[in-house]
Amino acid sequence: MPGSVATQAGGQPTIRPQVSVSRTILMSTVAALGGFLFGFDTAVINGTIGAVQTTFQASQWALGLAVSAALVGSAFGAFFSGHLADRLGRPRTMVVASVLFLISALGSGLGGSLWSLGLWRLVGGGAIGMASVLAPAYIAEISPAHLRGRLGSLQQMAIVIGIFASLMSDYALATRAGSASSVLWLGFEAWRWMFWSAVPAALLYGVGALLIPESPRHLVARGRDEEALRVLHTIVGDTAPSKLMEIRRTLSTTNVTRLRDLRGRRFGLLPVVWVGIVLAMLQQFVGINVIFYYSSVLWQAVGFSEQSSLAITVFTSITNIVTTVLAILCVDRFGRRPLLLAGSVGMALTLGLLAYLFGTAGLDVQGHPVLQGGRGMLALVCANLYVFCFGFSWGPVVWVMLGEMFPNRIRAVALALAAAAQWVANFLVSATFPTLQSAGLGLAYGLYTAAAVLSLLFTVKYIRETKGKELEHMEHEP
Repeated sequence: MPGSVATQAGGQPTIRPQVSVSRTILMSTVAALGGFLFGFDTAVINGTIGAVQTTFQASQWALGLAVSAALVGSAFGAFFSGHLADRLGRPRTMVVASVLFLISALGSGLGGSLWSLGLWRLVGGGAIGMASVLAPAYIAEISPAHLRGRLGSLQQMAIVIGIFASLMSDYALATRAGSASSVLWLGFEAWRWMFWSAVPAALLYGVGALLIPESPRHLVARGRDEEALRVLHTIVGDTAPSKLMEIRRTLSTTNVTRLRDLRGRRFGLLPVVWVGIVLAMLQQFVGINVIFYYSSVLWQAVGFSEQSSLAITVFTSITNIVTTVLAILCVDRFGRRPLLLAGSVGMALTLGLLAYLFGTAGLDVQGHPVLQGGRGMLALVCANLYVFCFGFSWGPVVWVMLGEMFPNRIRAVALALAAAAQWVANFLVSATFPTLQSAGLGLAYGLYTAAAVLSLLFTVKYIRETKGKELEHMEHEP
């Protein structure tokens, strides 16, 4: 790489690499591949649900548990990934996650029972949880302050692209076979190939993780200052030595951070950790993943065919991608807090209208809601507007803030705890939806509306702006 000439203390010239924005983007993109697999692996279940239920004659309760098994694994993966990332380093832990993704994809497709499928989904969940912590932590630690919001948003962009890719794959495979339950290639049903389609991305993630450098903040914490300085030169150029000193000052110890370091005087944890936990859980309590895990079944329940339902779900994922691009363009311009506020208002309005439409809908002989006249199209528009409001705000911005809001000395462990809490919330929402659907979709969307209103109040009271601040300047708790 081209560089400028500098002089060492002993008078010997050395080549100093120039700042490379493209290199930083590449490093962030590799880390965000975990987000792609995160989105792919969580959403791929969407196209398989009906076929899995038919194949294994599963009850609603058992089906909800199998679908949500990945989320249980995600909570554990997220919780332990902070410790693992501090011990092994960020890229090496990414390699571990890639292996788990690969094993899960292969095992899920070979599942001979609902319980074995749930077990392999549990393994994949561990990888998802690890990726949910590693990408925002690594990207925040290698990004210059003026780019951190946009690069941090790559995590959400990768997630929504992963969701789109999995839903498009599900749609293509189901269309080719005739249905998800039909045999496709080599005597295996299409739904099994849906799980196996994650294998190439899992391999690419592992290879990419072997090629990126370690986070400079992790290197300093492990006493490897010379390596950290080399990485910092490629990120911040001539200011690397002063940046190294700042990082060294903010890291109170070179020992691995543990959960006890998160203890505070109020309610057992530091206030900043509580804010991160609640922020992460609210992102899920607004019900976004109901759209991506169950939407094909949901739209079939209100009268759309299987093919039309999958096509609607693909369109919704495209909406999510477009709005995430909007967030990337806006997050460093307008800040994190304004986007969260705008998103909360939009979600509350659209979810409230969905709650009204489904709550006042008639029922068919099977007890499914029937949206007559233009009400079905209105519900479809509201659902996509809801995804739009989430996509430019709580989707990407929460990951950006979790990556940057915690002090250096506790970042990996605090982010891991917040991400674990998020996955617990995701599990609660996803596991309870089949039951709520049976009780009435109006009730389900009413609960998600209440969560959206709560997210607005929480942002107003507790969220502080972090736009443009260096990570080393975030040592004071809110």
